[in-house]
Amino acid sequence: MKRAILIGLAALLLIGAIGFFGIAPAFVEGSMNGVVPTPLPKVTAQTRALHASLQIADMHADTLLWRRSLLDRAQRGQVDLPRLQAGNVALQVFSSVTKTPRHQNYDANGADSDNITPLVIAQLQPPRTWTSLLERSLWHAEKLTRAAAASNGQLRVIRTPADLDRLLADRQHGEKVTGGLLSIEGLQVLDGKLANVDRLYAAGFRMAGFAHFFDTSVAGSMHGEAKGGLTPFGLQVLRRMEALGMIVDVAHASHHAVADILAAARRPVVSSHGGVQETCKVNRNLSDEEIRGIARTGGVVGIGYWEAAVCSTSPAAVAAAIAHVRDLVGIDHVGLGSDFDGAVTTGFDASQLAVVTQALVDRGFSEQEIAKVMGGNVLRVLRAGMTARS
Repeated sequence: MKRAILIGLAALLLIGAIGFFGIAPAFVEGSMNGVVPTPLPKVTAQTRALHASLQIADMHADTLLWRRSLLDRAQRGQVDLPRLQAGNVALQVFSSVTKTPRHQNYDANGADSDNITPLVIAQLQPPRTWTSLLERSLWHAEKLTRAAAASNGQLRVIRTPADLDRLLADRQHGEKVTGGLLSIEGLQVLDGKLANVDRLYAAGFRMAGFAHFFDTSVAGSMHGEAKGGLTPFGLQVLRRMEALGMIVDVAHASHHAVADILAAARRPVVSSHGGVQETCKVNRNLSDEEIRGIARTGGVVGIGYWEAAVCSTSPAAVAAAIAHVRDLVGIDHVGLGSDFDGAVTTGFDASQLAVVTQALVDRGFSEQEIAKVMGGNVLRVLRAGMTARS
């Protein structure tokens, strides 16, 4: 009897382990990164030809957070290399998400809880990532590097302006190549140490947002409790990033922090993903004054595709937000920032980006304007921002 009980308990533990380590990660991702039925514009043959000619760049996707192959087309999520290729994406910025609070919301979150740790363990990531946010980001960099190495040259990690120039030139000559650039979502990964900026840079990171869903030692978050500004340590970090050649991202930063960063910045600043208050009045979206401030630095506002960014999942709503930025500060300061695979529900995935091009055509954008919005502006700012300065 005792042996039967022990066998039964062992079987239950085995079933539980299979569920936790084998099933749970995919289930969690599948439930958080959905594509829902949405009215999509009919893409004309003329628009398809235009879309095929574009160098498309997207400033934000959280795909590295999840346990699946970047090289294989998945039945869940919104981004992988086959879908990027189908959508004609030249460059995808891959963000490293390391910590999110329990009961995450857009209004106020503390920093004393973490949803990501159970996911990290369930995915069987290296033990060093279980207790260190910095190591989680370094693991994400390793994942992208490994994927590129196994891609038979179809995926390249972009670290320098020369890498970017080579990628775009090869695409112009018909090569089927896509670039991946690393970014950080929230500088809580620094653990309060300026030297860790250099560690992230050495690992390949070329962009960083100062805060995510809670306040950090560098800046307040729009979704934090204090929602403070740029801290003295944050100013040191900003200066070091600018010197190395890392682009400063104000997405998720508090209004106070955005104002401080824009006042201090000496190089172009981006808002990698989000929306604008004028077309979608959600607290994390940018005010007109913040849009003007980003434009004054020479930077770019990335428009997302989910409900809280554009108050819809339709390409028409994405185009409306893009049009507002264009009309406010000019066509050179707006681009794409999907937030694909970022625990968001969208109306299309990376393979269907031609619907965004069509929505811009339907709104009356010229081909030259569309080329800038779909990638030209982002590529310009990234190229300039990766150049180190003393």
